[in-house]
Amino acid sequence: MAATTSTPTYSATWMPRLLSVLRIVAGFMFMLHGTQKLFNFPAGEHGAAELFSLMGLAGVLEALGGLLLILGLFTRPVAFVMSGLMAVAYFMAHAPQAPLPIQNQGELAVLYCFVFLFLAVAGAGEWSLDAWRQRVTR
Repeated sequence: MAATTSTPTYSATWMPRLLSVLRIVAGFMFMLHGTQKLFNFPAGEHGAAELFSLMGLAGVLEALGGLLLILGLFTRPVAFVMSGLMAVAYFMAHAPQAPLPIQNQGELAVLYCFVFLFLAVAGAGEWSLDAWRQRVTR
């Protein structure tokens, strides 16, 4: 009888790998928000933010946090901080505009917040510097 995709071996093999893919993609997309705020790359409608402003601080956190998430380095604490950053961004910038995220354009902040909260609990996955460091120190 052929193995199905619901076998424990299948999940044990692919879950850590897909966790890494989720982390890498989310980190890359998040880093782009930071580079747009800091360097206006890719070009945005608002231009680069002042470095010593709230948007500049957010840009630094997004760019550096996104890079660390891509690498899978210090994933749990970085993801926790990024989750908090997105919660603050939602309540400061989006929630005052309308009650629901679909109305106040806050869906992305909410989604990032919970993806990062998940990564803070789940960790970096198999393809990460965190996993490599753990293998080396054993």
